[in-house]
Amino acid sequence: MAPAIDPDDANGGDLSVGDPQVGKSRLLSRQCDTCVFAPGNKMHLTPGRLHDLVAEARTRQSFIICHSTLPHYMHPQVKPAICRGFADRYDTQALQLIARLFGFVEVDPPEHAPSESNTPA
Repeated sequence: MAPAIDPDDANGGDLSVGDPQVGKSRLLSRQCDTCVFAPGNKMHLTPGRLHDLVAEARTRQSFIICHSTLPHYMHPQVKPAICRGFADRYDTQALQLIARLFGFVEVDPPEHAPSESNTPA
């Protein structure tokens, strides 16, 4: 069950969904605004890409990290969290182990776009 990107690798960034302060893994409380599992292909994935992502995660008995919580994406201050769309649809060994051993802490997804009121004039 080796991760595709080593969470401790200096080149891969910190992809850990674990919250050391509460001892649980972060899971989005709901799907983000551009969830790849929502109707309409809001992320403009190429045909077959979602299938490939799901197949890889299920083959590894792992999970998908929500794209909106990835480091250096739109919200660098947000910590990685498990995609709610994936967790609601699939039950992998990793998700079962997390649930039984540690539990989840639900976190709200980041807002899709930064508020324009925060932008200096």
